[in-house]
Amino acid sequence: MGRTLRFLVVLLAALGLLAGLGYAVLARITSGWFERDLELRSSLAVRAAHDSLAGRWTSDRAGLTAILSNIARDERIMAAAACSLHGELLAATEGYPAEFPCRSLLERMRHAAPEDATSWTMASDLAAGPVQVGVFLLDGDPEPLGAVVLVHDLRFLERREATTRNILLVAFFVLSLGASVVTLLAARFAWKRWNLELRRALGGEGTDEFQPLVRDVRALAQRLAEEREQEGRAGAWSAERLHATLKKYLHGERIVILANREPYSHDRGAEGVRVLHPASGLVTALEPVMRACSGVWVAHGSGSADRDTVDGDDRVRVPPGEESYLLRRVWLSEAEEQGYYYGFSNEGLWPLCHLAHTRPVFRAEDWEHYVRVNRKFADAVCEEVEGDDPIVLVQDYHFALAPKMIRERLPRATIIVFWHIPWPNAERFGICPWREELIAGLLGASVVGFHTRQHCSNFIDGVDAFMESRIDREATAVVQGERRTLVRPYPISIEWPVHWLSEVPPVAQARAEVRVELGLAPDALVGVGIDRLDYTKGIEERLSAVDQLLQRYPEFRGRFTFLQVAAPSRTKIERYRELNERVEALAAEINARWSTESYHPIVLLRTHHEPTAVYRYFRAADLCYVSSLHDGMNLVAKEFVAARDDERGVLVLSQFTGAARDLTEALIVNPYDLRQASDALAAALHMPADEQRARMRSMRRLLSEFNVYRWAGRMLVDAAEIRRKERMTGRFGAGRAAWGVEGA
Repeated sequence: MGRTLRFLVVLLAALGLLAGLGYAVLARITSGWFERDLELRSSLAVRAAHDSLAGRWTSDRAGLTAILSNIARDERIMAAAACSLHGELLAATEGYPAEFPCRSLLERMRHAAPEDATSWTMASDLAAGPVQVGVFLLDGDPEPLGAVVLVHDLRFLERREATTRNILLVAFFVLSLGASVVTLLAARFAWKRWNLELRRALGGEGTDEFQPLVRDVRALAQRLAEEREQEGRAGAWSAERLHATLKKYLHGERIVILANREPYSHDRGAEGVRVLHPASGLVTALEPVMRACSGVWVAHGSGSADRDTVDGDDRVRVPPGEESYLLRRVWLSEAEEQGYYYGFSNEGLWPLCHLAHTRPVFRAEDWEHYVRVNRKFADAVCEEVEGDDPIVLVQDYHFALAPKMIRERLPRATIIVFWHIPWPNAERFGICPWREELIAGLLGASVVGFHTRQHCSNFIDGVDAFMESRIDREATAVVQGERRTLVRPYPISIEWPVHWLSEVPPVAQARAEVRVELGLAPDALVGVGIDRLDYTKGIEERLSAVDQLLQRYPEFRGRFTFLQVAAPSRTKIERYRELNERVEALAAEINARWSTESYHPIVLLRTHHEPTAVYRYFRAADLCYVSSLHDGMNLVAKEFVAARDDERGVLVLSQFTGAARDLTEALIVNPYDLRQASDALAAALHMPADEQRARMRSMRRLLSEFNVYRWAGRMLVDAAEIRRKERMTGRFGAGRAAWGVEGA
């Protein structure tokens, strides 16, 4: 009983202290509420009388006084006055305080309020009591006519504040005391027995109801300890650790990657055959993984000399000079490429999945080519695997049907699909006439991966809307018959460190060389944007933001040049040809507006650049602007950060990229808001070196830990866990039966 009394005494003392603090906080809050209410009422009163005031402002002072008197009929308004912009008192109601002359109020407003403010308030004290003074500019053309001054009597607030505070404090005290008493009684009767039983359970003598809890706690503690120990031994994710992970969890089996774009193409030029590296975020991410893990990359052979460089089985070892994995090329006819790639993939699925205001086009003949080409690539994958339970990574929207096709031939395969672009919500995806077939194809995989949880949720909602299946939302999985497909977010990244940087000059040298190359002064400010020429990348909005920057910040005219590297893309599609023409015309228009004999604000390079050239531009730039209108991730942003080992430069990043969720120290903007984007560009160019270093250091630290090896490692470990569980439960045979495949 003594302990209970002591508890109540302490409780009451704590409640008294909380009540005192709460009283002070509530006083400030309620006062702020009422003052804002007065400001709003005053603004509405002036706006309602605007036309009447404007009509009599200079010609009818008696009428002006009458309108002010009408406004001041409100019991809370003590007096009102009309002031010219020069501080002359034009009219005032009876009793207007002499302590507030027009000239003084307007002068204080100019110093205290923002330049574009149309109203300003202040609190003051008169002999009669506290007042609030509001100054409201009266709109005119082209400048305000003057200002209306309203003086509010605040004495009524003291009474209202006291009543409100008292009610709230009494309610708070009663609720707190009641909750405390209930808690005390519950603890009195339950805590002692609970504590005793839990102690006995932890000692191995407890009752059965506590044993599951004890087992879970012990298992969790052991697992956390093991993971911490493993992470400490393994170190940071790297090519070596990824290779070791593959060897440990998947016994060193080689990986087969299916992707439309090849990591290396052979092109015939004037100087003979040369090797090119396609401008592709997918290639940027996956190629380091293949160098680390070995295996086979199955892709469309699109280079002009590709057929001349393969062996009899259409294979070639890459990278040149290293030859750490095989590239298997698949050949497409012109009709197949037109229907599967340019048609269904890039005129249908690409605009369907990107919110970039281009209408998707679906044609039955394109769909037929898409099905046939998916079958052709799935057959090529099955020819390249070793054994009947291989690991296959299917990449992107070009091969939505391939997972199911591979599953039909290899029921025991572990298939991971990674969808590199956004997945739309169910309503938008329902536009596609073959939505069920696409989803069914993807559900042939063991794991379907996306960049973000939102894309995962959209996919599951689409499955729920259009397919007969069971959704396991707790495990984030789709169950069809005996087969379970996991749906997981795997935010993609880049290799760390980037191996291309060893071939790129240091930052100081790159800055000097690029400025000479572009004909700029050594101290010129340079921004850079590097993309495929695609309407989702926001290149038009980017150039328009540069135009706004030069218009609104004259100090950068003649000093700031924006270098836009735009590799031509999908030029057989009319929408892309039109974009190319518009970008060229916009750049010419901006240059015509701001250029001088020795200065051009926009430098547009519409050619393919090798990775070494791209990283050289990144190192030379003062800022990089990534303005995608909708993007799954956008690895250009991460490449810029990786290139800046000097910890300088500023990243301006669209909020509509997946990268904006990772690189939070970038200047995040809405690319459609040109004013906001131009302000961000100006802030980047004005940013002190210390702040640049702090932001860049934080982003580089994140990339070093969450790199592409970690991305691939997570997927492979998940795949290994799936294989382990299926082997334990004998699901391989069930999986074969579920897909209607004969034999074991």
